Amino acid sequence: MKIGIIREGKVPQDKRVPLTPQQCLQLQRDFPQCTLCIEPSSYRCYSNEEYEALGLTLSEDLSDCDLIIGIKEVPKNQLIPQKKYVFFSHTIKRQKHNREMLIDILQKNIELIDYERLTDENQHRIIGFGRHAGIVGTYNGILGYGKKYDLFDLKRAHLCHDYTELEEEMKKVRLSNIKILLTGDGRVANGAIETLGRLKIRKVTPFEFLNYSFREPVYAQLHSKDYHEAIDGSIWNTADFYANPQHYRSTFLPYTAVCDLLLHCSFWDSRAPALFTKADMRSPEFRISVIADISCDVNGAIPSTLRSSSIEEPFYGYNPSTELTDLPFNSNTITIMAVDNLPCELPRDASEDFGKNLLERVFPALLNENNNKMIARATIAKNGQLMPPYAYLSDFVSDIQQ
Repeated sequence: MKIGIIREGKVPQDKRVPLTPQQCLQLQRDFPQCTLCIEPSSYRCYSNEEYEALGLTLSEDLSDCDLIIGIKEVPKNQLIPQKKYVFFSHTIKRQKHNREMLIDILQKNIELIDYERLTDENQHRIIGFGRHAGIVGTYNGILGYGKKYDLFDLKRAHLCHDYTELEEEMKKVRLSNIKILLTGDGRVANGAIETLGRLKIRKVTPFEFLNYSFREPVYAQLHSKDYHEAIDGSIWNTADFYANPQHYRSTFLPYTAVCDLLLHCSFWDSRAPALFTKADMRSPEFRISVIADISCDVNGAIPSTLRSSSIEEPFYGYNPSTELTDLPFNSNTITIMAVDNLPCELPRDASEDFGKNLLERVFPALLNENNNKMIARATIAKNGQLMPPYAYLSDFVSDIQQ
């Protein structure tokens, strides 16, 4: 099998790679039936020279590859017919901006395997960039808090060479006895906890967070059950909450009166209630002054996330009085960080972690596909048709689906 690594074509250009140069060598050692070909790139976080130095082949032509892998969506004019692709397609939620790409995939008889749909038997995702989203998003939140109150000046994450340099920057952080709230318990939240640990910020319980004062900065982690309740008054049921979030309401409001910095890391279902309302944010009791919406659901769980921000301009202000965006660090605005591609700020580290999981957990299944249910679950399109689990997208691509 010949495997091609594409040059990321989506704009803005993504610097991440599915496999580092060393991991490419490991793939060829572990699977000697495979050869690799790398499409050259001038902006990839690992240079062409780093691949060539290890004897790897670079070529502008991937047309003879059996499997083509990348990170982000592939522009439709760059899709090669009759090939097998693996990338994050961002189509399963009917994302309008990728509709034409999915139609093109079907028209070109492309087999599409989506990283996001690679799950174990319990439907848990096995690969992703969540950890680094949490690490960078939390760092950005702390950076924004320091900037808002002129406490310290940190180098922006994307200007750090790697995580090691980011850790050095964290040594500059000096916080008073602020209270930080973290929502979620997945990969993103674990990345956030990792950064808070590096900063030596003590963890307290939700009860302590609400009721006690401290002489040092602290944080509490909230799980779904900590800030939701059933509308009908029934006892908490985690499975039911995830299946029917519309039957629950938020009980988050008491935390807004004692929290200074909010790190939102939890998955949000569009049927679920927002954490609080815009009206709540106008209350004198609303204390949160910096929100790092790491999950970044526009008009979702955090009502002040009116738009995503960029790596170059990560912060904007939300003015509760006007309900509009404003300058980020004014006294009358809440500082919002809503970068939607946070792992791109540490592309070498994020790529290395991703490639490690790809080698250990995905390639053995990809290269030995006989009756492999994991690959089948993640295959969105094949032979010009949507696969049965994704038949619900038929009307989404109705230009060609009869």
